Amino acid sequence: MYCNKNYYYIPMMFTEAQVDLRNHIRMLWEQHGVWTRSAITSLVFDLPNVEFVIARLLRNPVDFEQALWPYYGERTASKFRDLLMEHLVVAADLVKAAKAGDNNAVEEAERIWYANADAIAVFLGEINPYWSQEHWRMMLYHHLALVKAEAVDMLAGNYQTSVAVYDEIEIQALGMADVMATGMIQQFYIF
Repeated sequence: MYCNKNYYYIPMMFTEAQVDLRNHIRMLWEQHGVWTRSAITSLVFDLPNVEFVIARLLRNPVDFEQALWPYYGERTASKFRDLLMEHLVVAADLVKAAKAGDNNAVEEAERIWYANADAIAVFLGEINPYWSQEHWRMMLYHHLALVKAEAVDMLAGNYQTSVAVYDEIEIQALGMADVMATGMIQQFYIF
């Protein structure tokens, strides 16, 4: 064991299956961020690819469902799919309402979006003893704030800022991926 800046690390070996799981979960969260940004861009600029980009974005919850199914079973995996699907649909509604200048619709979509984040946090905290509801809530709220900032910057023409925000989204999404994968490894693999 060694110490670095008051943190103690225990060196450990990971199996190929554990590394594969971590990489797969990281890829799914990375895709979540990439396709969300692509959808925001397509919606903001009325690009002709919007239908296809949204369809690809909405495949992300299904991909998560397939990744979780071997560990949590069909019912739990499909529940996460549904919650994540709602998250994405509400995000698109939020961008459309903001673009239209409909402040009431923006406020309602944002209320639903945060309620959905709460539901996801509670759900994840219930299915894995190594995941904290409060930690997931904090991470999801941060994610929502970043995605909203990205969309607002794009709508306002602050493209350079929106790119910088996306860099933050990417780092934050990988952090959520690591929390998810680490919890799954702790729950399902013996060290």
